[in-house]
Amino acid sequence: QVRLVESGGGSVQAGGSLRLSCAASGIIFSIYTMGWFRQAPGKQRELVAAITRGGITNYADSMKGRFTISRDNGRNTVYLQMNSLKAEDTAVYTCAAARRVDLYDYWGQGTQVTVSS
Repeated sequence: QVRLVESGGGSVQAGGSLRLSCAASGIIFSIYTMGWFRQAPGKQRELVAAITRGGITNYADSMKGRFTISRDNGRNTVYLQMNSLKAEDTAVYTCAAARRVDLYDYWGQGTQVTVSS
């Protein structure tokens, strides 16, 4: 059974930081591209960042320079370091795993991030 379990969400003031974690089980983690997505109320889900099996990263334009995605294959975990948070970053953040780039097979349940201005 595949499981992706996010943690690290919470409430923070604007300008603050959070680090999200996503622990994977039931997959050969090292061969998957891992992505972080977010969905704010009333908005479509959007890609925040992704990291390939080879460590190549990709970010949405609004997150570049503020967010950093990384992975630890030994721990089957992907991270999202979020700095300089803004109120508009408030959303449910979900991690996902893709065997083929941009085709996400597995999804976590999500973790809420709330940024107050």
